[in-house]
Amino acid sequence: MSRFALLKVLLGPLLKLVFRPRVEGADRIPAEGPVILAGNHLTFIDSLVLPLVCGRQVFFIGKDEYVTGRSLKGRLMAWFFTGVGMVPVDRDGGHGGVAALMTGRRILEEGKVFGIYPEGTRSPDGRLYRGRTGIARLTLMTGAPVVPFAVIGTDQVQPGGRGLPRLGRGRRITVRFGQPLDFSRYDGMDRDRYVLRAVTDEVMTEVMRLSGQEYVDVYATKVKAA
Repeated sequence: MSRFALLKVLLGPLLKLVFRPRVEGADRIPAEGPVILAGNHLTFIDSLVLPLVCGRQVFFIGKDEYVTGRSLKGRLMAWFFTGVGMVPVDRDGGHGGVAALMTGRRILEEGKVFGIYPEGTRSPDGRLYRGRTGIARLTLMTGAPVVPFAVIGTDQVQPGGRGLPRLGRGRRITVRFGQPLDFSRYDGMDRDRYVLRAVTDEVMTEVMRLSGQEYVDVYATKVKAA
């Protein structure tokens, strides 16, 4: 039994009891072959809920600081995060974006499911922000379909993205998947910046439709920096 399967057997029922996720459209995720799951990002627990509701293992990029701790707690965190599918990448360096892109490409070329938050960071205020074109590069380089998704309510369960989740009446998480998007019509155009922007915007439009969030045509990182 793989570590992911073991974690799902041991922790899956508990996490489902705690988060009580409502899932819509999970059958839209192809049962085999490379798939990109692209959605909004409200809080830290998004990356715990998403693998929980998918039948296939979802691989995603995470900060390498989550797996570099030498203490017992640090080693347990590393075992857990890598077990659920997190691939550590140093995203703070000058080549962090390239490393993340190449890692995603490798995962997809292996026929696996790669999860990505096109906004590049958590939303600072619950709105949906402009997507970065890495998602477009990945689908055009690999031919993998994009399944848009929306997480709804995680920011109520874990406000601010920090601390223990707040559970109780009225707090319910929903994960909603859209129809797969095929961008094969742009084959060979992964270096055209207009095509990359068009593909990214199409994905974000679907995420907005699924989530019901207000859209802001600005990068979330700029808002956080300001």
